[in-house]
Amino acid sequence: MSEAPPHALLRPRIAIPFLTISLIWGSTWVVIADQIETAPPVWSVVWRFAPATLGAFVLAMVLRSSLFIHRKAHLLAMALGLSQFCCNYVFVYHAELHLTSGIVAVMVSLLIVPNALLGRWILGQQVTPRFMLGSAVAITGIALLLLNEAQAAQLGRDVPLGVLFGLLAMTGASIASVVQAGDVGRSVSLPSLLAWSMFYGTLFDAAVAWAIEGPPTIPTGTAFWAGAIYLAVIGSVATFPLYWNLVREIGPGRAAYHGVLTVIIAMLLSTLFEGYRWSALAIAGSVLALAGLVIALRARNPVT
Repeated sequence: MSEAPPHALLRPRIAIPFLTISLIWGSTWVVIADQIETAPPVWSVVWRFAPATLGAFVLAMVLRSSLFIHRKAHLLAMALGLSQFCCNYVFVYHAELHLTSGIVAVMVSLLIVPNALLGRWILGQQVTPRFMLGSAVAITGIALLLLNEAQAAQLGRDVPLGVLFGLLAMTGASIASVVQAGDVGRSVSLPSLLAWSMFYGTLFDAAVAWAIEGPPTIPTGTAFWAGAIYLAVIGSVATFPLYWNLVREIGPGRAAYHGVLTVIIAMLLSTLFEGYRWSALAIAGSVLALAGLVIALRARNPVT
């Protein structure tokens, strides 16, 4: 992979997908919160990725990407399906049972840290001191936000469990982000790899849902299915090709910087639709978290 220049994020072919991902994923958190109020969490994941899988295959065919991939690519797609489209989303949906969507978004925004470390370990990419400083500041801010959440938790909400689920979700997403950018992932068309990954992920989701939540629960409300289609088409099929391609273009650490804008959007929407209350502790935590992410974003020649 060629090294990206210090201000690669300012180039239109990088900036446009970067902003698009941030805007869309910033809005999906509130939709997820609404989904799990209507159906069991894991079945909600299934009803998101079943239509997303169909959409991903249609996209691959429209882009004339061969749907025939070699054996190693299928094994990679299975791994991506398990880590990204099963573990990540199963834990995200469960985290939102215990934390507000804005807080979960803030936690997952720290994807830059494991992305950078795994990128160095797996892809041999550099991590700069300024990047690590920014990450440390951001983690301090996240700690304050979670402390505020624990103090303000409503009866019946288990904040530590929500934090654990959030961390597991972040880990699954990070593993998938980095691994798909390796040699095997680059040997096949990205749309085809995405389609097969979603296919395997949906199978894993259905198996987990049946095991822990019983037979399928099929919601009948129009609002649920409108949300599911939005998450499937806009929040998944339209965005994952952009994000995975960004990982390949500028590296997993820098690609994960979309979390800066995603967090701002998610927290604002959480305030509007979920009644999130901004205490002094929450404000201080948010300022530190965003400041840390901006420090890392401004690093010259960071993880590339």
